[in-house]
Amino acid sequence: MTVLIIYATIEGQTGKVARFIEAQLNSAGHETRLVDAADKLVDVSFDGIDKVILAAPVHERRHPKPFETLITSAHRDLNARDTLLLSISMNAAFPEGHEEAQDYVDEMMLRTGVKPRTVALVAGAVRNHRYDYYASQVLRHVVLRDREFDPGAESHEFTDWDALKATVAGFIDAPASA
Repeated sequence: MTVLIIYATIEGQTGKVARFIEAQLNSAGHETRLVDAADKLVDVSFDGIDKVILAAPVHERRHPKPFETLITSAHRDLNARDTLLLSISMNAAFPEGHEEAQDYVDEMMLRTGVKPRTVALVAGAVRNHRYDYYASQVLRHVVLRDREFDPGAESHEFTDWDALKATVAGFIDAPASA
């Protein structure tokens, strides 16, 4: 099976997720094609593609514009194939944030016309060294909702790698939809 992985990354976590999935699928004997949506010169071909995995982070309630632009232009090809969308956000890390995390997905689907067969909300990561004082306060009091974390640590991952692996395996192993 050949799987196309289209991703966008802002702080690096979604790139790490995409490479993790690529390694998982390659070790299971599948062929993968990894496409960074930020590469404006990339030529995305759906020839020979059996399934598609989309992965993008959410920042300020939206997935990255280059990602949305790419999938909007390819929405017919994406909707014609089994597609898994991994929406990566900090809201996905906490049960009380799941509804808002799903809202990000619903809004993106309305903007792009893409209707993935499967959607997974994936917890992201905190990269403390990338935030100024204001952003770190928003992170601490709004996003993390005053949960304890070490603000001195360079980063903290909330991604559940085992759950992600199981989600991807379940999607790949599921029979193709009609």
